[in-house]
Amino acid sequence: MADDNLDDILIPYVEFADNANERTPCVLVLDCSGSMRGGPIDQLNQGLKALEHELKEDIDASCRVQLLVVKAFGNDEAEIASDWTDAMNFIAPTMEAKGLTPLGKAMDLALQKIEEQKWLYDSCGISSKRPWIFLISDGEPTDYDWEDVADKCRKAQNERKVVIHAVGTEGASFDKLAQFSTMSPKKLTGLKFTEFFLWLSRSVSCASRSAEGLDNALSATSEWSK
Repeated sequence: MADDNLDDILIPYVEFADNANERTPCVLVLDCSGSMRGGPIDQLNQGLKALEHELKEDIDASCRVQLLVVKAFGNDEAEIASDWTDAMNFIAPTMEAKGLTPLGKAMDLALQKIEEQKWLYDSCGISSKRPWIFLISDGEPTDYDWEDVADKCRKAQNERKVVIHAVGTEGASFDKLAQFSTMSPKKLTGLKFTEFFLWLSRSVSCASRSAEGLDNALSATSEWSK
């Protein structure tokens, strides 16, 4: 067990030694509650596959963008579906829909993982852009303390520690999603998850090549949002 733990610690350092490029961290917080069963979760999974393919095809993004996927699901649970990895090594996880929508727990976990990764970047001498979080939901948070976490999210954004974008599908509570960010949430048209993730791939690729201070710029969202 001790050897396994040592390997977990050493792997990121080896990764950075082989690839010392500046990183653009991107976190996907995905609502995988029961209401996503059927078409929505299928389209979400197709979109994640498209994201994987597009980022790997982009020479710059593949070695500069790092991804983390957090899922909110089950009986008030949030967990890591895919831990931090460079885009070149990213394998899209397959999401399953079940249970409730603990968005507060999921966003709190995302903020925690960002703090840990920022410490790792700094300790390895790796520069990084401001992290992005994309929160995607078809409903509303069901955990009792989600508003406290939403306050923490807005505070982190105001302190320029992170940029948070909320995206809701048809039926989402946009008033509640709006509390997780200082920016208004976007609405996903229909089930255009693939279009969204292709747009996201282009956006993070541009951010990874941009000058400091331009890491919050996004291209037009008209291809997937009303």
